[in-house]
Amino acid sequence: MANFPTHIAIGTLVSGTLATLTLAVDAVSPENLVAVTLAGVLGSVLPDIDLKESRPARAMFSGLAVFFAFAVLFTVAGHYSVAEMLILYVGTLVAVRYGAKYIFFKMSYHRGIWHSILAAVFVSFVTAAAYFYLLNRPDAVSWLAAGFMFIGYMTHLTLDEIYSVDVMDTRIKASFGTAIKLADWKHWGHTTAMAAATAAAFFITPPSNLFVKNISSQSMWASLQKQMLPAHGHPWFGIDIGRLATRSSLTGAGGIPTSPIATGSVAPSAKPAP
Repeated sequence: MANFPTHIAIGTLVSGTLATLTLAVDAVSPENLVAVTLAGVLGSVLPDIDLKESRPARAMFSGLAVFFAFAVLFTVAGHYSVAEMLILYVGTLVAVRYGAKYIFFKMSYHRGIWHSILAAVFVSFVTAAAYFYLLNRPDAVSWLAAGFMFIGYMTHLTLDEIYSVDVMDTRIKASFGTAIKLADWKHWGHTTAMAAATAAAFFITPPSNLFVKNISSQSMWASLQKQMLPAHGHPWFGIDIGRLATRSSLTGAGGIPTSPIATGSVAPSAKPAP
């Protein structure tokens, strides 16, 4: 499989490309564009959360621990003493960071259900809900983040599948076919649980009407197609190479115009005899 730096590099490249296309059609504001791009980068490493002691796994459970610890703290604020609130805060932090992580890895294995299209759909629904309810983003922006997450997630699975083919030795590794799959056919319990979680996540997602309307708009796709390359007659990056070449041929060092004789152009007219 591809290593962590490779997943980050390719995931960032893919998400950056999507962000460029989104920016070209002025689909979202710049601050929202940054937020949805980060969702794509996160998706490019998220499938490896089932790899014990991997960077994505450590980051995810550390982040969840902090999130739930603060959620509990804000919920009980004003109801208990400082000492009691600290106990609840630290207890939640430890329970999620170590307890939930232990249970998670007892119930999962690498390249199991998390390396599946079903899992990609699940995390996309969760992303849409999180952006809408927790980050207070508009519904269309939340679904755009979900789309970035899905593409980033699928990029990871595709890379793992590509790395299962050893081109140099012209052989296919035993891991081929385990990276991209619809579901985990070896463990039906995992598949059933993920399917149920995906259905539950879908019911809490924000409305998708505006997002679907915008993403399927013919005017948006026409605008994108128009901006894919510089317009006819317009130079790349605003630099007219031909004009620069002509200009440089008529100027000497320091941009001082040279005499026609020095450039090899039309000879100067002869001066009248004194």
